[in-house]
Amino acid sequence: MQLQDLPADSFFDAPLEDRDYARRRAWIASLAEAHVPGASAPRVPYTDTEERTWRAVWRALLPALRERACAEVLAPLEAWAPWERGIPQLADLDSQGGPLEGTGFRFEPVPGLVPARRFLEALGAGTFLSTQFLRHPSRPLYTPEPDLVHELVGHAASFAVPEIATLSRALGRAARGASPERMEQLERLYWFTLEFGLVESPAGPRALGAGLLSSAGELRAFEDAELRPFDPAEVAAQPFRTDDMQPLYFVARSLGALAEWTLAFLGPSAT
Repeated sequence: MQLQDLPADSFFDAPLEDRDYARRRAWIASLAEAHVPGASAPRVPYTDTEERTWRAVWRALLPALRERACAEVLAPLEAWAPWERGIPQLADLDSQGGPLEGTGFRFEPVPGLVPARRFLEALGAGTFLSTQFLRHPSRPLYTPEPDLVHELVGHAASFAVPEIATLSRALGRAARGASPERMEQLERLYWFTLEFGLVESPAGPRALGAGLLSSAGELRAFEDAELRPFDPAEVAAQPFRTDDMQPLYFVARSLGALAEWTLAFLGPSAT
């Protein structure tokens, strides 16, 4: 399918004022729509503008990550050299030397956001449903939706952390057959742990959630928000917002404690 065959507003609401960007995203989405699950992810020929955006984000993110990310997730992020060389391809993530090698997780492309139940159930089976587009170059430090920076910097290397891998699978398994009310709890638990979770460190709260790890702006701003002690029951009852930086975060005493308490709250459905 050619780029010009897709209307600019096929998939996305913003930034529709940039018609070229909207068409580019629609074309990348078409690759995911044509993808056969289980096959190798399609390789996207990223443009010079997209490569420049990736490098600009990474240059801004790396010092912020070193300052504000928890040690457990920072180690695998720094260990995988291709981050700074250019945009990695999903097809390479579980190859030799990739961040998913030996973790049991693989990435599958999707056109955009998917329903929470579908996303979590796939996660329970060791599959992460990922977009392949880059955020708009005019806003490299923040995106309100999951772009490739969020998926790769925020999530990919984190699956090498045992507690995060275990918790990811458990939340996914708990989603199987869950009632609407239970799904709402699971979405909130996922959001305030694997997307925007914080853990204590000797230097203060540190980020483990992908939404934080992929946003240099939010990494530097979370200490100005409301911080509450992590309690899975309270988290499961706490609504969240998706359209701006978070006004509230929950802080666990450690990554191990966050995983242990959440698994206990999930109960047998997560095993």
